[in-house]
Amino acid sequence: MEPDAVKALIESGIPDAKVEVVDTTGTKDHFSAVVISDSFDGLNLVEQHQVVYKAVGDHMTREIHALQLKTYSPQQWEKQNS
Repeated sequence: MEPDAVKALIESGIPDAKVEVVDTTGTKDHFSAVVISDSFDGLNLVEQHQVVYKAVGDHMTREIHALQLKTYSPQQWEKQNS
């Protein structure tokens, strides 16, 4: 699976998300993603990751072997990068 396809899945499931996806091994099944979304506001880290996994759906058990996530609300992202 291409990183752009993983990005599209996440953006489809979380319409307001800003997403960056990188193929970490070159094998097109191990990815790292940074996802920034207002929908993460008030959610803990586990809940944020569950939102992303829901967006990726069945691809997580088939085409995607590993997905490293960094999730942020816009406020968390701003604080992280100030």
